[in-house]
Amino acid sequence: MVNPTLIQLHPQTVFSGFAGLDLLATAVVVLDDRMRVRFINSAAENLLETSTKNIFMQPLGSILPGAEALVEDSNAALNENMVFIEHEWHLPRKGRPSLVVSCTGTPLQGPDVGILLEFRPINQRMRIAREEKILEDQKTNRELIRNLAHEIRNPLGGIRGAAQLLERELDRPELKEYTQVIRAEADRLQVLMDRMLSPNRLQQAAPLNIHEVLERVRTVILAEYPDGIVIQRDYDTSLPEITADREQLIQAVLNIVRNAAQALQSKGEILLQSRSIRQVTLARRRFRLGLLIRIVDNGPGIPESLQSRIFQPLVSGREGGSGLGLMLAQNLISQHHGMVEFESVPGHTCFSLILPMPDTEYT
Repeated sequence: MVNPTLIQLHPQTVFSGFAGLDLLATAVVVLDDRMRVRFINSAAENLLETSTKNIFMQPLGSILPGAEALVEDSNAALNENMVFIEHEWHLPRKGRPSLVVSCTGTPLQGPDVGILLEFRPINQRMRIAREEKILEDQKTNRELIRNLAHEIRNPLGGIRGAAQLLERELDRPELKEYTQVIRAEADRLQVLMDRMLSPNRLQQAAPLNIHEVLERVRTVILAEYPDGIVIQRDYDTSLPEITADREQLIQAVLNIVRNAAQALQSKGEILLQSRSIRQVTLARRRFRLGLLIRIVDNGPGIPESLQSRIFQPLVSGREGGSGLGLMLAQNLISQHHGMVEFESVPGHTCFSLILPMPDTEYT
């Protein structure tokens, strides 16, 4: 652990209440002089994946395994009336990679003796920069795919026409089966090219329960993989409806879940989870509430060499994969003003789809 930086506080520092902390975008946790949690704001609830009710007056060390050094720093800062700054602390997360954050501890004097901890994910700036790069890459990728589709589409008509003419000249029925295969494959590729050339069709937006989307995808995947794949569900049934294109969301979620099933090689578990999150920024717009969909599998994970390019076209970690599924999923979610994130280590890959809740944007 990096040694914290200490800053001397003025002895008159006073903390008079928690009003306004819930509006902060940074995660704030207030501890009493015995290192028990007295308050966490909405951003901290999201970061710690819990609620004030669940951890109120609980010792920090009991709710954050591995936080012994952080508790020690907090006690020292409170006793010496000094701010500490932990520049790089790994926040443990059960069953998931730890999150690197910076932590500032500010002692509170007066009637509310304790310490205020402020957590800032170090990768937050990287996330914003990555989101902007994703938007730029999407424009480039769409242009690349359209150009490629045009080049493929032109000869397809000739191939299909030649097969049709050849079929008329053949007398042996068994040979006509081959020309029929050529025509069928040409038609299939034509449909694929049409989809690539018009990915931004007009949305058919309507009120939608996200669990209808998840259940439809679950049914499709279980039909494709009747043996070996187990799909668990962890839904927040209190979530309100969103306004979205049902078919586009089904396609986006299906692409990601199907990738997970393929990575599992027909043997393993997939978790579909829905949650609400607070204080979310999407495409430089701030929303009070967002919808979070997690798709988690216990497969081998995405190779590190591919993780920085996984949303680019024609990039696939699976032999025979087209490398288009994740790119199309990301495009469809972006059209709904959302974003797709992922984290992956062997045994745990989680794709997070984040969508804005209606009527919660700050003005």
